[in-house]
This record gives sequence, structure tokens and C-alpha cells, in this order.
Amino acid sequence: MPELLLIGASGLAHEVLSVLHENGDPRSVFVVDDQAALTGTSLAGALVVGGLAQVAHHPTAQLLVCVGNGAARSDLVERLTGLGITPDRYTTVIHPRATVPASCRVGVGSILLAGVALTADVLVGDHVVVMPNVTLTHGNRVESFATLCAGVAVGGDVHIGVGAYIGMNASIRERIRIGAAAVIGMGAAVLADVPFQETWIGVPAQPMLATARLARSGAGVRGQRG
Repeated sequence: MPELLLIGASGLAHEVLSVLHENGDPRSVFVVDDQAALTGTSLAGALVVGGLAQVAHHPTAQLLVCVGNGAARSDLVERLTGLGITPDRYTTVIHPRATVPASCRVGVGSILLAGVALTADVLVGDHVVVMPNVTLTHGNRVESFATLCAGVAVGGDVHIGVGAYIGMNASIRERIRIGAAAVIGMGAAVLADVPFQETWIGVPAQPMLATARLARSGAGVRGQRG
């Protein structure tokens, strides 16, 4: 019987196991995690077989990196490449209640959970995690290792860079560019391009340092006494 190795005994792995069950996936599923104390335990019925070196003992298994942090996913994929794992060994998991039209593409190693909706001509890169009820509209480009948390809404023709993190219920206006490794805070409304590695929060979203300066000055945050 074909095998699937989930890399990381995480909450995300638990969610993936639920999707596999709903999909009626026939593969035998095992979990790989470097925490020695977890070896021999189970995660939602899947046996934890040991650390990353165990991959060599499953030469025909497919793999899925189940770590929520994009940088950590990238590091694990790099380590697996060093162990001889090629891109064709990675699987993609899409919840049966996710919408992915024929004009859209989802890369290897990516995870789309329940209620995700892609509308038209959306490109999702490799090893991307898209949490429940995210909406990606026409022409969106989500680069590899990005993470979109639950409830994110993205306008048309938005570009989300490699390893970017979009917090829960954030919204992004059409034709915006989110830089690589940028972080968008929970509930933010992004109306302008976000540069590489910057963290933006608030409504409308602003760089976190600028928001902190506003808070210290009191401008736009609380009324004057008197």
C-alpha cells in the first residue's frame, strides 16, 4: 500500500489527517518528527516513526511538510533535498470543500483546508498553507512557503511573496504586492504595497514601527483629556 509521511507532529498535521480522512485517502500515513519523546506515539491515529532520518526507510513514500511557519517549512524542504528528496515526492492536500477551478494551479506540497475558494487564474506556489475560509480572487499569485491564515480575503491581481504570512481575517486590496517574508497582522486592511520582511498591522494597515509611534503620540488612538 502506498505511504505518506507527514513531516512535523503539529496542529497542522492533525488538520491534514482530518482532510485525508474526509477524502477517503487510501495511503498508510506516518508522522516524522525530530522530538525523540514523540517516537512511538500517535497523532490522530498516525504513528510517529522517528526523526527526519526515517525518511530514508520509506523510499517510495510521498511527503508533506506540516509545519505552520513558512521559514521552518523552507528549512525542512532544504534538509529533505539534502537527503535526496526530489519535488515529485511531495503530495498536495486539498479539502473536498475547497474550490479550485480548472484555470487555477496549486503547487506541490501545498495544503488547502475547508472553505478555501480560488476564483479564476490563481497561482498557488509550492509548500503554501491556506487555512479555512480564505478567498483568493482572479489573477492572484501566492509564492512558495507563504501562509494564509483563516478568513483572509484577497482582491484581484495581488502578489504575495515567498514566505509571507497573512494573519487571520486580514484583507488585501486589489493589485497590492506583499513582499517576501512580510507579515500582515490579524484583521489588518492592506491598502498599499508592503515591502520585503516588513510587519504591517491595523486598519488601514501601516508598518508596525509607525503604528507604535502613533500610539505613543496619541494621534488617532485616544481622545485628548480636558
